[in-house]
Amino acid sequence: MMSEHIKSVTESDFEYEVLAYSQNTPVIVDFWAEWCKPCKMLSPILEKLVGEAGGSFRLAKVDADVNPNLVLKYSVRSIPTVLAFSQGSRISDFAGLQPEPRVREFINQILPPSPASLLVQKGDSLLAMGDLEGSREAYDEALKITEGTPGALLGLIKINLLEGNAPAARASLRVFPACKEYNKAERLLPLMKAMQDAVSGTLYKETDLDLAFENSMRLALRGNMLASVDGMMDILRADKHFRRERGKEVVLAILDLLDQESELTRQYRKELTNILF
Repeated sequence: MMSEHIKSVTESDFEYEVLAYSQNTPVIVDFWAEWCKPCKMLSPILEKLVGEAGGSFRLAKVDADVNPNLVLKYSVRSIPTVLAFSQGSRISDFAGLQPEPRVREFINQILPPSPASLLVQKGDSLLAMGDLEGSREAYDEALKITEGTPGALLGLIKINLLEGNAPAARASLRVFPACKEYNKAERLLPLMKAMQDAVSGTLYKETDLDLAFENSMRLALRGNMLASVDGMMDILRADKHFRRERGKEVVLAILDLLDQESELTRQYRKELTNILF
């Protein structure tokens, strides 16, 4: 599978097609050989990702058997070996067959941040400062540029929960793509469910702790997350396994909404650890 972003490179044109080209666009160099079975499994992954990137990087394929001087120069000891070049210099590498998520992560690390990624960073920063309106605008702009941007969807889920809008948060979770950020989004699901149960009146009301839990969820629905956490901590001090770990899962979800760099969040996490362990 060849495209304008995939090029076979030899010793004679490596300097121009890789080193010079990488001054403006990152280049991934795939050292392969016809007899190498892992190479034939890795190549489709690389070709798929370069196709998805739409020109954000070039894939240069080097036949190791035909280009021994390049193998020697770059100390290629096994194949497949993948090297990354940017600004004319080798910046990263890996050897052997790797699963697609690891290859994707490798490539993402060497690519310059996209406009959508920069907007997600802006949104995250504003969210940490408590500017929900500004962060929402940044995430919305990111999604206009790149539909389904995971960081933007995660940010909107957090904003909706901070505003007490669990249905909107769950709607964003339903369209979340399969990626590493999904696990972060999924950790917020217990809070979404608890908030919705509080609204629908389906929470347990059998004990004083159940009533305290309902009160904590109503505080969360009003956006008073710190008071909600304080109430949940009291519940866990009385029963650290409250409702088969539901209390713990909800507290962890609320803490994920807070600024992770703040001293207050660190204190809450330390206190939770002391209660649970």
